[in-house]
Amino acid sequence: MHNYQSKFLDFVIDHNILKFGEFKLKSGRVSPYFFNAGLFNTGKKLNFLAESYAAAIVESNLSFDVLFGPAYKGIPLVSATAIALSREHDLEKPYVFNRKEEKQHGEKGLLVGSNLEGRVLVIDDVITAGTAIREVVEIIRNTNALISGVAVALDRQERGLSDLSAIQEIEDMLSISVISIISLEDIISYLESSEDKGLKRSLEGVKTYRYLYGT
Repeated sequence: MHNYQSKFLDFVIDHNILKFGEFKLKSGRVSPYFFNAGLFNTGKKLNFLAESYAAAIVESNLSFDVLFGPAYKGIPLVSATAIALSREHDLEKPYVFNRKEEKQHGEKGLLVGSNLEGRVLVIDDVITAGTAIREVVEIIRNTNALISGVAVALDRQERGLSDLSAIQEIEDMLSISVISIISLEDIISYLESSEDKGLKRSLEGVKTYRYLYGT
């Protein structure tokens, strides 16, 4: 596990963004952990998240020309990540986001920011069913740009209706890479090395969940 991943796990656990217990998901499954990306809701938290995205992107060595943030959640994520890449890694990349509805007056159009061209890296919080990413792909293809990858905060490494996770389905369908700051395997490794008795008690439940639903 990389240093930025360990720091990320420290942070999300300390701020109750990643919690352990029993959480019923939309799928009906009862998960032993829950990651609430909506709690990156202050300047400090968003800055930390952006720095973590930037570290994961640089570590991946993925080539891209422009960052894209899908509305609405992706807008602050892509803006902050562009800043973090510039400030922390001297990597100056333009960014763009979309409107939910095309503007019919003033500066008309669906896109705001840079031109959407070349190789596009999408910044999103999670991929659950992959529906949102498929919508993004349609937007990108309509501009003749190419999607080179997607960066997310957490890869749950969890099967959907098939034997593949939503992320694996996206990777196979689009032939792209999905970068994640952390994955379920990282959470398990973190719990295994933790000296916190409360966290240790959560380990067995997370391992069992991976056995039942993991990819």
